[in-house]
Amino acid sequence: MNFNTSVKKGIVLAGGAGTRLYPSTISVSKQLLPVYDKPMIYYPISVLMLAGIKDILIISTPEDIDNFKKLLKDGSGFGVNFTYAIQPSPDGLAQAFIIGEDFISNEPVALILGDNIFYGQSFSKMLEEASQKVSSEGGATIFAYKVKDASRYGIVEFDKQNKVKCITEKPENPKSDYAVTGLYFYDGNVAEYAKTLKPSKRGELEITDLNNIYLKNSSLDVKIFGRGFSWLDTGTHASLMQAGQYIKTIEDNQGIKIACLEEIAYKMGYLTKDVIRQNISRYKNNDYYTYILNLLK
Repeated sequence: MNFNTSVKKGIVLAGGAGTRLYPSTISVSKQLLPVYDKPMIYYPISVLMLAGIKDILIISTPEDIDNFKKLLKDGSGFGVNFTYAIQPSPDGLAQAFIIGEDFISNEPVALILGDNIFYGQSFSKMLEEASQKVSSEGGATIFAYKVKDASRYGIVEFDKQNKVKCITEKPENPKSDYAVTGLYFYDGNVAEYAKTLKPSKRGELEITDLNNIYLKNSSLDVKIFGRGFSWLDTGTHASLMQAGQYIKTIEDNQGIKIACLEEIAYKMGYLTKDVIRQNISRYKNNDYYTYILNLLK
């Protein structure tokens, strides 16, 4: 990746009450729950790291923010820099850009939701293309994925020339089955645009309304995840279990680990072998520890 023309800042939105996962999330953020062999938040962080992003803002609730700090610390253990901010109440995804306005500082930024998992062929290339396009040309890039139950999502509708016609938030009668996923790249105007949004009927600042601003300005690009790619939303008990089973199957069959932050830090050149060995000493002798040791050999 050409890091001179890529997005350098990223936000992980790890807020919300996680009520659909009660009682499991009464005392802990859902993004701290395990998805097979690592905390859920490792997965979105890994996406930002694969995009070459090292400056990352974690946004969470007043009750949960300290637990994220305990887990992730300042990010130096993964060769990145974490800062933290609080979302006082869940007032919409677009609120992340208002909360993170100082962090963004009018620069391009990526946003990923803390409960989304992405895995598939050529993913790093798609991230690179989105990052470079937004950094060099401005505008926004979002990602779409074909789903069964389209009425649950923000939906992208295309015209006959396969250009984006409109984006609709949770339509009763969807005219498309392509959902907008929880991964977005925006130019430095995003915080200013977010501040112009009005709360929806749900009382939230909708990311769909933000995307439609870019669409109206003819500066919205949509990349489609095709067959063989997986986008997993871990917001329910069933989907959380399915995600864990999916990760286990891939890891067992291929002998790899998905979203191993230490591995990404090593392969991206963020940390040396000696530093990683020192950092993982706290893991003791489990499969995760052994995997990284074998990797470093």
